[in-house]
Amino acid sequence: MSKVMIIGAGGVGNVVAKKCAQNDGVFTEVLLASRTVSKCDKIVAEIHEHFPQSRTKFSTAAVDADNVPELAALIRQFGPELVINVALPYQDLTIMDACLETGVHYLDTANYEPRDVAKFEYSWQWAYRERFEQAGLMALLGCGFDPGATNVFTAHHAKHHFSEIHYLDIVDCNNGSHGKAFATNFNPEINIREITANGRYWENGQWVETAPLEISQDIYYPNVATRKSYVLYHEELESLVVNFPTIKRARFWMTFGEAYIKHLNVLEGIGMTSIEPIDFRGQKIAPIEFLKAVLPAPESLAENYTGQTCIGVQAKGLGKDGQPNVHFIYNVTDHAQTYREVQAQGISYTTGVPAMIGAMLMLRGEWMKPGVYNVEEFDPDPFIAAMNEWGLPVDELAGIELVKD
Repeated sequence: MSKVMIIGAGGVGNVVAKKCAQNDGVFTEVLLASRTVSKCDKIVAEIHEHFPQSRTKFSTAAVDADNVPELAALIRQFGPELVINVALPYQDLTIMDACLETGVHYLDTANYEPRDVAKFEYSWQWAYRERFEQAGLMALLGCGFDPGATNVFTAHHAKHHFSEIHYLDIVDCNNGSHGKAFATNFNPEINIREITANGRYWENGQWVETAPLEISQDIYYPNVATRKSYVLYHEELESLVVNFPTIKRARFWMTFGEAYIKHLNVLEGIGMTSIEPIDFRGQKIAPIEFLKAVLPAPESLAENYTGQTCIGVQAKGLGKDGQPNVHFIYNVTDHAQTYREVQAQGISYTTGVPAMIGAMLMLRGEWMKPGVYNVEEFDPDPFIAAMNEWGLPVDELAGIELVKD
């Protein structure tokens, strides 16, 4: 039915490629491209081993995602209908530029952030709206889990349970164990920049800034555990408060263990999380880039990972009947089960499956219109139906307040 090009061959790229192989009625031909082509070749070899019945035709290529002419040349050579970007957030804009140059639709899982500034926001990508509209192309932003499925969950709340959403709490628990003293579940450089930055949440029409991990509470994650959770700033908050203007407060919570925080505090205290380059033996290197090189690669954690993730969205406000309402929608994913299916840990799985689903909905025309969009701007129903079909079962709790004021 469709040809797609996937850029990025880390843990998430692995999941996206394998879910495309499972969904061979939609994805008939896939080019997997990365700076390191051997990583692409490994994924394709695993697809042939684990999914021998898949009719999807795979090929691989090397590409520098920072280089627009190189990207454009590869896109023209392969001729995809859509590019799925699961490379680094620093590379979002160059890939969007290449898609505009070649007339190809675009999807990513994380918003742009500059390499030299620990700041991520949608303004840079939203600035592409008019260019994509004029080109008759669509760009779908943040189509992972958080952001992505969490935005869909919010749209589901608005469509089915609320006339007005007033309080929104997005919660993300990883109650898993990988057996390492310290490791990050996705790109260490991005993960650590996110956690060590000041927190932010939306309240009464403005952003309220906090110190890193300043606000916490114990939250019960259904069917998983009660875990101490911390307020972070997360990118989906930026688009959700725009697209659902009745929201009075929006927060994002994530769990961290004491050992993880202790290691992170030590690394930050000795300067290893800094993004400012230093001179080292005649070369410029940011300490966090060196740290990334010595930490385990996220995809290497998968084989021995145990436990579960629980990610969901609690909404409070006025129900469809005008009465006060609270509702929670969530997914629980098991690390060992995702490894058995696609040789990935649950964090990569929960990001990669929604990317495949968003691409499928675009290619089918169910989510397709020229411009630049966040996922909550589309009908949530086909997305949630696809989550249930493709390995991310969705559950709901009515009338129970899990996150307190």
